[in-house]
Amino acid sequence: MERVRSRVVVHGVAQGVFFRDTCRRTALDHDVAGWVRNLPDGTVEAAFEGAATAVAGMVEWAHHGPSAASVARVEVREERPEGCEGFEVRD
Repeated sequence: MERVRSRVVVHGVAQGVFFRDTCRRTALDHDVAGWVRNLPDGTVEAAFEGAATAVAGMVEWAHHGPSAASVARVEVREERPEGCEGFEVRD
């Protein structure tokens, strides 16, 4: 399996709506490694790493997030895989 990695920055109402925890649970359910964190400007940043279809699914998920989120836009950047294992919520 070829591993790929995408980093996303989610703009809109993404903090205070369980975005990070829901992202972690969704990533683990889809065997995607990486991390998610809140940024000081109110955005949420995440890195997704794993099989191409699974990572693409997480990028798509980031465009809507959990039900309480209101995503305005998502920046996506492809990166070189780092060999991440597990998925963590960062502060």
